[in-house]
Amino acid sequence: MIGENGVKYLGEEISKCVTLTSLNLNLDKNYIRDNGAKYLGKGISKCVTLTSLNLNLNYNSIGENGAKYLGEGISKCVTLTSLNLILNKNNISDNGAKYLGEGISKCFTLISLNLNL
Repeated sequence: MIGENGVKYLGEEISKCVTLTSLNLNLDKNYIRDNGAKYLGKGISKCVTLTSLNLNLNYNSIGENGAKYLGEGISKCVTLTSLNLILNKNNISDNGAKYLGEGISKCFTLISLNLNL
């Protein structure tokens, strides 16, 4: 039952892993909202050497702004080749999907994409 503070701490620690190449986070069925997604996005954005990101955030309460923060974080992962993003059972909305798409589109080295909204 991770909430905003737990995700904040997690994001802060992930941001210190600047040479990380693979990250698999399964945070489904928690209490993560937009601010939590912001902390995760900020943390992920510091991992500029990531080649593989598997992020499961289904069954949370992430909305449009949270999707924007995640998209912004993912866009900084310029070496990403594989992205598996699971966000079903949230409140992403049309604009949230747009923001995610904009972020993902900046990952020019992406070869494999699995997006579950």
